[in-house]
Amino acid sequence: METISGKIGQLYGGLTKFVMKCLFRVISVGPVPEHIAFIMDGNRRYAKKQNERTIAGHKAGYSSLISMLGYCYELGVKYVTVYAFSIDNFKRSPEEVECLMDLMLEKMKGFLEHESIVHQYGIRVYFIGNLKLLNEPVRVAAEKVMKATAKNNKANLLVCVAYTSCDEIVHAIQESCQSKIYDIQTRNGSSDKKMNGFVVHGGLEEHEDKPKNHEAKPCNGLIEESEVCEKQMNLPTLKLVDIEKHMYMAVAPDPDIVIRSSGETRLSNFLLWQTANCPLYSPTALWPELGLWHLVWAVLNFQRSYQYLEKNKKKI
Repeated sequence: METISGKIGQLYGGLTKFVMKCLFRVISVGPVPEHIAFIMDGNRRYAKKQNERTIAGHKAGYSSLISMLGYCYELGVKYVTVYAFSIDNFKRSPEEVECLMDLMLEKMKGFLEHESIVHQYGIRVYFIGNLKLLNEPVRVAAEKVMKATAKNNKANLLVCVAYTSCDEIVHAIQESCQSKIYDIQTRNGSSDKKMNGFVVHGGLEEHEDKPKNHEAKPCNGLIEESEVCEKQMNLPTLKLVDIEKHMYMAVAPDPDIVIRSSGETRLSNFLLWQTANCPLYSPTALWPELGLWHLVWAVLNFQRSYQYLEKNKKKI
């Protein structure tokens, strides 16, 4: 009896895969999104709905993630980003945070196994966020996974952990400013050098003869010292491209679709910089309940709006 049930299960599984491949072949006639981002919302509500412990909901959510990754990569999506753990999630109970870290550590180790989805699809894994906030075992495991998958080039998985968009933007601005200061110091030959009557301290200019009550003069919206203007000083300026290249998400193109489960339409501090021209699809299903047809519907909506979205991108 068990043998018959097993054969029926295999037959059903094979038929499902065949139907899925046929479906994806039809969909791929139209434009396929290069990058899909997921806000995995509803694990705790799912656990409550099933009268299970919270951690059971997170485990069910991981199973749903693996299935969704398979669908995306079979469809031809090159980049998948998932919002796994926000910096704000550290405010949850210590017990839940510890369970989540343990689960994350377990799944990171699973990525390195030969039969994992990472090896199956040749996925390069990135862990995106302020990784210094993670405990040491999880941080070390994340670094190990990134190093082990660095040569994979068929698909990409970006896992946002200890992440918020605000933190990413602040980080990018800080790194950009540090880079500009370094450029000034390198150009001047040291971090403390006289230049045209100015003393440069870590990239900041101060005139030696400037009186205490000296008033700065505005020039083109900038404040400049004495009669020396920025053009004469030839100081580098901070540009949009400088900030963008220091973003955590600089390793991937901007998302084409954001999918948030559980019917919520908030981005919850996720990819705020990168989603200015990105449609949001928010099915009412909780994350562990999200399936193939939700993805198909999101992609079909994307294809229907593709010309409009591309037109808007050109205006930016």
